[in-house]
Amino acid sequence: MATASTSSNPAIERCAGDPAAFVRDHWAKAPLLRRGAGPDGFDDLLSLDDVDRILSTTSPRAPAFRMVKDGKPLPPSAYTRSGRMGSVPLSDLADPGRIFDQFHGGATIVLQSLQRYWAPLTAFSRQLELFLTHPVQVNAYLTPPASRGLGVHHDTHDVFVLQVHGRKLWQVWDAAVPFPLGHQKQLPPGAESPTEAPQVDAELAPGDCLYVPRGFRHAARTAETASLHLTVGMLTRNWNDLLREVVELATEEAWFRESLPVGFADDPAGLEAALAERVEELRRFLDKVDLAKVADRAGRRFWANRPPPLEGQLRALLSLDDVGDDTTLSRRPGATWRLSVSGGRLQLLLGDRTLTMPATLEPAVRRLLEADRCTPAELAGHLDGPSRLVLARRLVREGLLRPTPVD
Repeated sequence: MATASTSSNPAIERCAGDPAAFVRDHWAKAPLLRRGAGPDGFDDLLSLDDVDRILSTTSPRAPAFRMVKDGKPLPPSAYTRSGRMGSVPLSDLADPGRIFDQFHGGATIVLQSLQRYWAPLTAFSRQLELFLTHPVQVNAYLTPPASRGLGVHHDTHDVFVLQVHGRKLWQVWDAAVPFPLGHQKQLPPGAESPTEAPQVDAELAPGDCLYVPRGFRHAARTAETASLHLTVGMLTRNWNDLLREVVELATEEAWFRESLPVGFADDPAGLEAALAERVEELRRFLDKVDLAKVADRAGRRFWANRPPPLEGQLRALLSLDDVGDDTTLSRRPGATWRLSVSGGRLQLLLGDRTLTMPATLEPAVRRLLEADRCTPAELAGHLDGPSRLVLARRLVREGLLRPTPVD
């Protein structure tokens, strides 16, 4: 199998500096404050003017955005309005006037899952995903001066905080509980003000980046200026997920589905002895599980959810017949692929789809995909003229390759 090279990854380097040192010393272990991670700021990813434009001109719908004040969510009715899209009535459209009024009154604006529709963050998120092989989501938080959004809380995923505009005061403490599962957790009353000294107590300026591992308690507030920051959430799969999957394989065994014995509730000792037998049966079963297959499925599940980024695909499709022997083709940035041969067939996994071809095409496909740039003519040693154009145009149509002007 193969995929596009990730040896150089601008996104993780921008956030964490040296990727190897970050993984060794900080990932899931300790916070990291990196000053000047974006020496020119992070306006290229999302600026204050971009937020203004999204809210005032694009009519986003909840839950693509929400508002929070003094640590509590505001009801959507406080900042949305009704409207129509064609003949369909809607009740959750952004009301720019009310949103800006709430913001002026101290409420934080939250834009959610920006990686789904904001092109710079779509590309940035995909770069991070290719390094981490964990899904990434990005929210933006615009907080008024002298305000806070959420109180002390911990997230159930690791985050990078990218300070875009203004300044914000951050405090990070140790983990709330060893390995929290579930959703974001607001700490209960009494835990709002931890008594121990924070590991991080710093004011973030534009261009600064803060890494907060999963489960570490944190809180933030603005000072004299409004603040816009991006929270890049890394939605990691954990060993609990994978081990459950292994044990789940045993549910296909007949003994696993047998009912508990009659009268088990009146005979705890007998139930304990029977349970010990079943646990021993489970151990023997687990010793026979093909862990390589489980690991391969876990990897394929990640790659199968990384569809090709398709910006510019309309023009590529409209000019598909113009792709000729001398057309320069290149992989789309962020596009992933996995190649395997089985039973005389070549399988090419392209994120959300799998192409099946004759295994004899493997050398030609690899030549197209492993080169930074390639022309169909360079496949002359593998395919005749018509065949190589069919292959090249197919990979353009699928969104993996794109015609690229020669510099």
